[in-house]
Amino acid sequence: MFPTLKQSFSQLISLPSVSSLTPDMDMSNQAVIEHLANWCASLGFETTITPVTDSRGKLNLLAQIGTGKGGLLLAGHTDTVPFDEHLWQQDPFTLTEKDNRWYGLGTCDMKGFFALVLAATSELDLTQLKKPLYILASADEETTMNGAKAFAAETKIAPDYAIIGEPTGLVPIYMHKGHLAQGIRVHGRSGHSSDPANGLNAIEIMHQIITQLLKLKQDLAENYHQTDFSVPYPTLNFGQITGGDAANRICGCCELHIDLRPIPGLPLEELEQILANYLLPISQQYPGSITINPLYPGSEAFADDKYNPWTQLVAELANQTPEVVNYASEAPYIKQLGCQTLVLGPGSINQAHQANEYIDMHYLNKSVTLIKQMIFHACMKD
Repeated sequence: MFPTLKQSFSQLISLPSVSSLTPDMDMSNQAVIEHLANWCASLGFETTITPVTDSRGKLNLLAQIGTGKGGLLLAGHTDTVPFDEHLWQQDPFTLTEKDNRWYGLGTCDMKGFFALVLAATSELDLTQLKKPLYILASADEETTMNGAKAFAAETKIAPDYAIIGEPTGLVPIYMHKGHLAQGIRVHGRSGHSSDPANGLNAIEIMHQIITQLLKLKQDLAENYHQTDFSVPYPTLNFGQITGGDAANRICGCCELHIDLRPIPGLPLEELEQILANYLLPISQQYPGSITINPLYPGSEAFADDKYNPWTQLVAELANQTPEVVNYASEAPYIKQLGCQTLVLGPGSINQAHQANEYIDMHYLNKSVTLIKQMIFHACMKD
């Protein structure tokens, strides 16, 4: 017998699938993928499990039912962020119902979305599909997005439409910014502070770098615009700086971490080159002293059309106005398949990455109904 919605939620939440750039915190998503594959197969889907390149043994799952061209892809990620166990008021891996909420790690971000998709498909007569329906369960969205990147590069499906079930309060999201985190390190030369000429002070060089970065920050604000965003330009944030070890020593090393949020139309590769160009004069002045490296893989910005028929249809079905957000998702990579793409799912982004993560139960029936409606319009309607 196919599990109830609460049972499938509970089983998915009970399977740890934490992604982390720190190897000893990183976990496999295999158990989650195998559960989803078995459930999909029991509903008549053909399933394909694929190892993800450049990952620690992670897997993607693609489930398909129906044949032909076009159709709908319902996509999401199977991993969660790490958790602070001491801040949780209940076991993060046990679905707990309290105050009309379901608590658990991944309830809204976003393993619960798969339970809702499967509940919706189990209530439909899938023999009536006129176009294919796909379900993608990806790996490592919370770190490298290698699952979605590999899927877009290696998969040949071409759906008409895609929904990525991140928590948006069931509001269709048609655009978001990207993310690039860079570490800039200055390698100086230590020495006694009484004779500055015997060293190369990394903090003083970093001061010059920060001056250039402030010019870059202004340049980005003045020359790149997308008025749909509340902050309508790319941002640059100085997040962390470290350097030196004593007041009476010339600083031999200083490192700055910055966060950049590009708008659509500014690819990460171009942004990296702009950054390097701004720092080039200082690098030439101090050969071999400055390095720029990504802190972790970046994510491209995403944009679809607010006024295309799919966006307008989903907005009407959800009774919501399409919006833009500042956080990143797998959308830019799924869109590479050639489909009209939206980010839409139950729950609030305010719950994502938080202790005591939960999904309000009022989203459950609304989500199942909306998913069924989207499947009908994309895959079953003449």
